[in-house]
This record gives sequence, structure tokens and C-alpha cells, in this order.
Amino acid sequence: MRNCKLERNTKETKINCEINLDGTGKSDISTGIGFFDHMLNLFAFHSRMDLTLKADGDLYVDDHHTIEDCGILLGNAFKTAIGDRRGIVRYGNFTIPMDETLANVCLDISGRPYLVFNAEFHREKVGEMSTEMVQEFFRAFSVQAGITLHINVYYGQNDHHQIEAIFKAFGRALKEAVRIESDEIPSSKGVLE
Repeated sequence: MRNCKLERNTKETKINCEINLDGTGKSDISTGIGFFDHMLNLFAFHSRMDLTLKADGDLYVDDHHTIEDCGILLGNAFKTAIGDRRGIVRYGNFTIPMDETLANVCLDISGRPYLVFNAEFHREKVGEMSTEMVQEFFRAFSVQAGITLHINVYYGQNDHHQIEAIFKAFGRALKEAVRIESDEIPSSKGVLE
């Protein structure tokens, strides 16, 4: 089983995370930020990864530290669980339509972190989650996980729909990329780092 259990404790947050890449999409999420919990539950469901994430952060300040640190810890847990990447498809791409919104996530589990993020939100927050933190979460995840991640919202008016489409597409693209298809490292170099 490709799984990992980690924790991160700082003066700003205390977070526990457990991920199973070969799960069934079960999740148990509690960050104190309802909309963010909803997005992580959707990610787990669509990636078919089992995910437990419990965060206690300084939400009296704002949501920044909690969301960014969840991205850091989840990225680290993913990188540990995926191991040397032997046999994986490596690449994933998925486009999600959600009402008036169309979003695409394309990624490479390359060992080379990079984020391209093209989305324009119209509100400062959805629920208690700052819309600017969507990009920060994915930046933290991609850096720690070592993946190249391109997120593009082609169009959309409703910020809830745009963010939900991103998280669903991310889950679906990652599901494809982690799928085992051989017993080889998926690189002509023979190594991914």
C-alpha cells in the first residue's frame, strides 16, 4: 500500500494527515474552514485516495497559515507515499465542466515543482475561505510533492463553481497520474528527481 501518516506542528498550526493513494475515496477532514473541508472531501472522492486531515490553526488571525500548512503537509505526505514513482503513469490531465465554469488541471509527477495558476475570482471569500488561498494551497502542495502543476479556469462567473471544478479536476488528474502501469521508472533518464 502506498500510504503515509505525517504531522506538522508550528506556533501557528497543528496538523495531522494520513493519505492512502490506493484507497476508495474515503475522507475525514476537519480544518475549521468549512468550504476548504468541502474541497478536500471532493478531492479525496475524485482521486479515490483515502484522506484524513485534522488541523488546528490560528484562524483568529485568518485562514492563511492553516490552508498553506495543510498544502505543505499534504504535499509531503503525497511525496512520501508515492516513493520512487516506479511504475506510475506520471502524467495526468482532466477537464471539469461545472455549470458555467470550465476548468482544467494538467500535471506531471516529475520531481520538479512548478505551478502555473490561471483563475480569476470575483469575491474575496467563499464561505470562510479566502479565494486567494486557492493558489497558495496548490503552490504549497506542488512544491512539497515535487509535481509540475498547471491549473487553468477557461471561464466561469461563480467562484464556488470555479474552485470546486479545480479541486475535482485536480483529484481526477492525480488519480490518473498515480495509476500503476508498469514496473519501471517512467522516465527515459531512469530516475525522477
